[in-house]
Amino acid sequence: MIFKCQNCGGNVVYSPDKAAMYCPHCEGIESQQKMEGNSEEVCVNCGATLQLDEFTSASKCEYCGNYIIFDKKVEGIYKPNLILPFKVGKEKAKEILKKEFKKKAFTPASFLSEATLDKMEGSYVPFWLYDYQADFNFSGEGTKVRRWRSGNKEYTETSYYHVERELDIDFDKIPVDASNAMDDSVMDLMEPYDYKVLEDFQEKYMSGFLGEVFNEPSGKLEPRAKEKAKRDADALLNETLSGYDSMRTHHRNLHLNKNGLYYALFPVWVYTYNYRNEKYPFYINGQTGKVIGKTPMSMQKLAGYAATVFGFTFLMATFIKMIMEVV
Repeated sequence: MIFKCQNCGGNVVYSPDKAAMYCPHCEGIESQQKMEGNSEEVCVNCGATLQLDEFTSASKCEYCGNYIIFDKKVEGIYKPNLILPFKVGKEKAKEILKKEFKKKAFTPASFLSEATLDKMEGSYVPFWLYDYQADFNFSGEGTKVRRWRSGNKEYTETSYYHVERELDIDFDKIPVDASNAMDDSVMDLMEPYDYKVLEDFQEKYMSGFLGEVFNEPSGKLEPRAKEKAKRDADALLNETLSGYDSMRTHHRNLHLNKNGLYYALFPVWVYTYNYRNEKYPFYINGQTGKVIGKTPMSMQKLAGYAATVFGFTFLMATFIKMIMEVV
């Protein structure tokens, strides 16, 4: 499907800056009309053959430049329950990158060039969200140690305590990315997302962006969600055990009962910088603006810096030598 402008026939896309559907050709607002497609192999707008992989749900036609959403990949089992619409637009994403890396002295000059940054694309990444009700039971032996001095002697008193804890914890929408193309550790670092603005899925939010369907079923990825829940449960338990000098565990049992599952799309800006035949990917949270990525080091700038430092050091050494000779 494609969203066409009823005023000028242009491609209407979702604008994060305006929080509305926007036609960049005639600047119309909410002027879209949905046109459904019959094939995932050709562009619904110009008829060009599209090169897609099995997980693509939204793409940009390299011939006419229109953004296309593939009907069968947003229906049935592939229809998301929820979506976080982009809040950070492309120009804002560029500004965020410039602000983040402009002070890096050895970043290659082309890294922040407009021509390079313009290749950045927004993409909706598939996530599974898991709800758990957790029962956490703990028992152990804690100690508190008191030390004092009287005269020339030092005394130590150790008190022992039987410690029990029963925690009832509700985990709401633990996110696990379902895209093989995205690095799991990077997607974990993109958190947190603001779930208060989650919306029921609407196709229009995908217009203007790339997208994927889930690459793995929820059952296969659930161990990652459980591991996240376990880490958070351990942290909450440890907060209740503060105040003891030591703690020996007798019993520790966490039971997770899954009581909710959602398929959602989260917004991510993806910028891939090519330098010396290597790719350096950067990711920007399309909702919060959080940046993940590491820039390469320009050998030319580094060499110039080294030459400057060496030249300055050489001049200082020569100057000091001249002074010593005069003295």
